[in-house]
Amino acid sequence: MKSQPVVLKFGTGILATEGGCSLDMAQFRRLCSEIAELVASGIPCVVVSSAAVAAGVDALKLPKRPTDLAGKQACAAVGQPVLMGAYMRHFARHGLRPAQLLLTHDDIFDEGRRKNASVTLGKLLASPGVVPIINENDSVAVEELRFGDNDRLSAEVAQLLKARLLILLTSADGLLAKASGAETLPVRIPVVTDIAEAFRHVTPEKGEHSTGGMSTKLQAVQTAVGAGVETVIAHGRKKRQIAGAVAGLDIGTRFPVSKRGKNFKKL
Repeated sequence: MKSQPVVLKFGTGILATEGGCSLDMAQFRRLCSEIAELVASGIPCVVVSSAAVAAGVDALKLPKRPTDLAGKQACAAVGQPVLMGAYMRHFARHGLRPAQLLLTHDDIFDEGRRKNASVTLGKLLASPGVVPIINENDSVAVEELRFGDNDRLSAEVAQLLKARLLILLTSADGLLAKASGAETLPVRIPVVTDIAEAFRHVTPEKGEHSTGGMSTKLQAVQTAVGAGVETVIAHGRKKRQIAGAVAGLDIGTRFPVSKRGKNFKKL
């Protein structure tokens, strides 16, 4: 199992400062440290990372995040090297280095490009001390900017790599059960085996600067688990969530794979 990679998806909400206009370096320091622990134990990791737009807003000294698509793409183009620089600095503390891959969904679904991406990732994962960092090519592709915040892409990457685990880190403790009354607080659901039941608990709320939400995460879960990849949704601003999820602890919401390989039905 150790040779199978763990795929980690980091959204803008856990990588950017409040307001989504710059990178949160304390988060990069902690997350890179936790990844380094896994790599040191022999578990390869692949990161699907958002936050290029947030990095670009800061680099361009804009007063706020742009709302138009062209503005977001421009920020992503400027911010992507800044984002990689943050990973480079904090991985270097542990003797690791990041490798950048900018993909689109077409790169996954086109047979020839899928093979090329698979071969490249395989070579990178076989290279000591290298952590692949994947983002959608936001300067030319727009789907994640509009809809998914890399949720769907992370599931596609996990499927491509036959990952042992996909961890979606977000700003919630996992999937929360809808409150039954006005005075009842939502309760974390530790394990889900029925996707239809899971979607029943989705609320329209999402992070202010997130393009996804719990619905897109559950769609990603559906893709990953349907391909045989166990998935965990956990809180990205709490310590030791990554190690806990890999160890099988009661972290966030876990979506196990049934013995039949698919335990989620299509909606």
